[in-house]
Amino acid sequence: MTKLFSALAVAGAAAAVFVTMQPAISAETVRIVPAAARDEPRAPGTAVAVLAGGCFWGLEGVFEHVAGVKDVVSGYAGGKSLTAKYEIVSSGLTGHAEAVRITYDPSKVTYGQLLRVYFSVATDPTQLNRQGPDTGTQYRSTIFAQSPAQAEVAKAYIAQLKGSFPAPIVTTIETGKPFYAAESYHQDFMRKNPDHGYIVVNDAPKVAALKRLFPTVYRG
Repeated sequence: MTKLFSALAVAGAAAAVFVTMQPAISAETVRIVPAAARDEPRAPGTAVAVLAGGCFWGLEGVFEHVAGVKDVVSGYAGGKSLTAKYEIVSSGLTGHAEAVRITYDPSKVTYGQLLRVYFSVATDPTQLNRQGPDTGTQYRSTIFAQSPAQAEVAKAYIAQLKGSFPAPIVTTIETGKPFYAAESYHQDFMRKNPDHGYIVVNDAPKVAALKRLFPTVYRG
């Protein structure tokens, strides 16, 4: 969300404010992309993925509904700890992107499967430094790989998906970038505010698409 959206959210703005905004995900951009041909093996334990692609409210909302995911935290990645604050990140000058840290059980859902959900319904990977109504480098589509193995899976998958979208994929891969949790009022925002205008227009359709397109992955 932009600074305007955040300010209105805190003020409890009416849903009507947002209904004319271009949604981040539309019927034209939602699609099932092929499963990753290269993936990390299933294994018991806990792993972490960090993904960015627009407002973290929607990303968090989507991945909270993926079976095998244990926890999702909204935050910032790509910049320094001193600038990991919403008011500063919103300038677009910090190097940070709004991101989510996904803690998951790789015996139940793999990294490649998370990326498939990401590219299919969570973000539009063809939009450069924006998602729907939100513009700036802080809304860029980026995979923050947590290991060399994740970086290789992501790189191979982006190459595999070439031609799957009507425009080139602009999603980048960044490594060695720490994740910083966002302010408490951003956490679980979609779950706590399902009738908020921005959520209704931009993020609820993503969760609906997950349920419709990936019924065996969706968790209510």
